[in-house]
Amino acid sequence: MVRYRYVLASGSPRRRELLTGLGLEYELRLMDGIDESYPATLRGEEIPIAISRKKSEAYLATLAEDELLITADTIVYLDGRVIGKPRSEEEACEMLRALSGRTHEVMTGVTLATKRRSHSFGCTSRVTFAPLAEEDIRHYVSTFHPLDKAGAYGIQEWIGYIGVTSIEGSYYNVMGLPVQRLYTELKRFMEND
Repeated sequence: MVRYRYVLASGSPRRRELLTGLGLEYELRLMDGIDESYPATLRGEEIPIAISRKKSEAYLATLAEDELLITADTIVYLDGRVIGKPRSEEEACEMLRALSGRTHEVMTGVTLATKRRSHSFGCTSRVTFAPLAEEDIRHYVSTFHPLDKAGAYGIQEWIGYIGVTSIEGSYYNVMGLPVQRLYTELKRFMEND
């Protein structure tokens, strides 16, 4: 797995932590102003895959011949719609109320790219929350300020401890990067190089 120098294009501290935990040395590369829009016709897992590809395309000109770029996007999906990052603490509380006592999907799209080719894949996990008390929602939002998180929560934080009753699929996907699948896809990508 040392054929390439890895480049992670993500501002997410959780993705950095997970990629480090995988034992890969990488350079962090960040750009501002990347368009993350997608066609309204896309549904489910197609959405984060399309966004991860867009992110990848924005970075391709910065890649050296021996670099492999990793881009990702994670969404929370409930009732056929995307629940993005909240713009305010009140919107974060509204999102958590919507997730309370229900099952939703967390979907991540990942793109691996070199100068010569790219490969994208998706991963979906189903997360079920117990009914959340209003005081617990407000405590979490005011203490942890989850404005940088899709769906207004981090499963590795307090709300995950007290609220999540079950996960079907990858826990690390819910954190923002399905590392087991990423490892498998990286190996396959290099075998086909």
